[in-house]
Amino acid sequence: MSTDYPDFGLDAAQRRDAVFTHRYEYPGMDGARGELWCYSDALAYAPGSLVRLMISSSVERAELEIARDGAELRVVLQQSLAGLRWQPTPEDCSVVGCGWESAFEFRIGEDWPSGAYRVSLVAAGNDGAPIRSHHLFIVKPRPGPKPRRVLQVAATGTWTAYNTWGGSNHYRGLTGPNRDQYSPTVSIERPWCRGFVVLPADAPRVPLECSPPPGAPLRYPHMEWAYATGHSTKYASAGWASYDSHFMRWAERAGYAVDLVSQHELHYEPGLLHDYDCVVMVGHDEYWSWEMRDAIDAYVDRGGHVARFAGNFMWQTRLEEGGRRQVCYKYRARAEDPVYRERDNSRTTGSWEAPETGRPGAATFGLNAIDGLYAGWGGCAARGVRGFPVYRPGHWAFRGTDLSYGDLLGAEGHAFGYEVDGLPYVIRDGLPEALPTGGAPEGLSILALGMSSLIEEPRSQADIDDRFIGDEEATYVAGLRFGDASAASVDRVKRGCGMIVHFTRGAGEVFHAGSCEWVAALLRNDAMVARVTSNVLDRYLAGS
Repeated sequence: MSTDYPDFGLDAAQRRDAVFTHRYEYPGMDGARGELWCYSDALAYAPGSLVRLMISSSVERAELEIARDGAELRVVLQQSLAGLRWQPTPEDCSVVGCGWESAFEFRIGEDWPSGAYRVSLVAAGNDGAPIRSHHLFIVKPRPGPKPRRVLQVAATGTWTAYNTWGGSNHYRGLTGPNRDQYSPTVSIERPWCRGFVVLPADAPRVPLECSPPPGAPLRYPHMEWAYATGHSTKYASAGWASYDSHFMRWAERAGYAVDLVSQHELHYEPGLLHDYDCVVMVGHDEYWSWEMRDAIDAYVDRGGHVARFAGNFMWQTRLEEGGRRQVCYKYRARAEDPVYRERDNSRTTGSWEAPETGRPGAATFGLNAIDGLYAGWGGCAARGVRGFPVYRPGHWAFRGTDLSYGDLLGAEGHAFGYEVDGLPYVIRDGLPEALPTGGAPEGLSILALGMSSLIEEPRSQADIDDRFIGDEEATYVAGLRFGDASAASVDRVKRGCGMIVHFTRGAGEVFHAGSCEWVAALLRNDAMVARVTSNVLDRYLAGS
C-alpha cells in the first residue's frame, strides 16, 4: 500500500479550504455559463403514478433521459424539453423547499420494474459547453408476495441529511443567529447535490487508500477531490452513487432479483415488508424514524429476515409535512428539540442510545453506532485493518470462504470503515461476547470484530488545528453515558469497534455487517465478501 496521499493539483491553502470551508450548491453558482437544476415531487412512486419534475433552468431547451440504474443502464424515456425557465428560489430553500412549479410531467410505465431511475438533463451552455444535471427517483414494487426477491431499502434519510444543495443540512448550514449552524430541519423538495446520483469510477472513497508515514499531516483526499472537481463535499458520505447503487448492481449481476423502496415506505407503508423473505440495507445508513424501526421490528418478529450490510445507525429523525421535511436536532436535541421537554420525550431527535429515547440501535439491528464509529480515515485508525478480523469462522455465513480464526475478511476490498458499528464486549477464551449494557438481543453471536475510534487524537498543535473529526463525537457520547464531557469521561468512550453479528428474534433473524464500506468490497470484486453476501441472501431467500 502506498504511503503517498493522492495529488489533485491543490496547494496547501486549497486543501485546507476543501476540508473546512462550507461549500454548497445554490442557484447562480455557475455564473454566466448557465445552470440546470431538477428535483421530483416525491422520493418514490408506484407504477402508473404521475411524476412531476421541478426544473429551474437558465436555458430554454434541454434533452431529458430517464433510465433504470441497475446491472445495466436501461433507458425508459427520452424527451426534448422546451419552454424551461429560471424559477425563483427562497434563500432558506434547504429548510422549507424550493417551491418550484412543475416543468414536465409523465407517468411511470406499468411495465417499469422497481428500482432507481436516473434523470439526466443536458443543455447547451452560454459558453458552448454542455450543462448537465442529474436527479434520481425510485419506482416502488407492486403489492403482493415476492418469493425469491430481495427488497433493498435505500438510505434516503441519510441522503437527505447530507444533501448540501441550498446551503443547509444536518452537518453545516446557513441557519442560526450568525447563519453558520447546521439545520435541524431539512427539505426533500430540492435537487440532490453534485455526486449523489452519478460519479466517475475514480472518485475517491472516504477511507484512506494509503498508509500515512509517521508524522504525516492529516489529510482527507475525498474532500480534496470534491473541491478540485466541483462535486459536493458530502458526495462520499451519502447518496445513490457512492453506496446503494453498488449493492443493486452487484446483486443483479449475481442473479438476484431486487426491488427498491425509500425509507419513507417503511414509515408510511410498513406492510410492504411482509411481501418479502429478505430485506436489505447497505452503505451509510445513519438516519431513521421511530416508525421505520417499528416496521423492521414487526417484520422480524413475524418471521422476516434482515441483512444489513451498513454502518452508523446513529440518529432518530421525525418526518413532518407528509414526509416533505426531515427533523433531527442531533447534538443540540436536549437544548432545542421541543419534544425533549414533553412528558414522553422518547421521540427526541438525538442518538438512539440517549436515556430519554431508551431504544438502543442494537435492539433492532444488534449493533450501536456510539460503540463503533471511525476507522481508516483522518486521524482515526488511519493505519488500521481494512477488513474484519474473524473470530467465529464456523458460522454458516462464512461457508466456502476458507476463513480461519484470526483471518481478515474483506481486506482486499477494504470492507472495514469508514464508520462502523459495535457493542460493549468482553473476550472470554479468545472469543468476544456482548455485554448486556449495549442492549443487544439475547443470544447474539459476534462473528468478527475490529477496532475503531471516536476521536482524532492530536500528536501536535498542528494536528489539533487540522482535525476535521476532532473529538465532537466522543464528547457527545461521554455526555450521554456519564453526564459530563470531562477528559476522563472522553477517555472512557473514545475506543470503539466494528462488528459482524447474527441473532434471531421472534420468528425471524438478522445478520449485520456493521460497516459503511461493505459495498465498496463488492464494487472491488472481493471474492470473500461476495461469498458471505451470497450466503446470507441465499439462506434468507430460502426462508431459513
